[in-house]
Amino acid sequence: MSRAEMRRGARLSVVQALYEMEIGGRGVIEAMAEFEAFWIGKEVEEIELPKAELAFFRDLLGGVVREQRLVDRSVDEVLASGWPLKRVEAVVRAVLRAGAYELAFRKDVPARAVISEYVAVARAFYEGEEIGMINAVLDKMARDFRADEFDQPAA
Repeated sequence: MSRAEMRRGARLSVVQALYEMEIGGRGVIEAMAEFEAFWIGKEVEEIELPKAELAFFRDLLGGVVREQRLVDRSVDEVLASGWPLKRVEAVVRAVLRAGAYELAFRKDVPARAVISEYVAVARAFYEGEEIGMINAVLDKMARDFRADEFDQPAA
């Protein structure tokens, strides 16, 4: 399995863990341990969950929690007026938080790749307008956080 596939698995697991943390009231340490032991790379209810780069999973999940104020404020600034992050559906909120963290703090990953990856994660959960909204919000955030990357043409 390639590094890109392992990172995609990590992103999907982070979104699922963030959702579970919010809905179930779990802490980051408990969620991390549960996902590593019982979810990542396992078969659950006849669904094979993807393998993931664990260090990347840990960094993203821990980072979203550690930097949640900045992440949430950044997403709120981009969302349409009157629609703060807390009013967005929980899975969309998890995708936006993970994407925002990666754009702000993981400069080793190109912004366009971050956007593309979280749009792919969103497609695992949605088929409709949520995908376009996630794409638009992350694109705007990427241009704010990493304007220099958008001064260059896409490779």
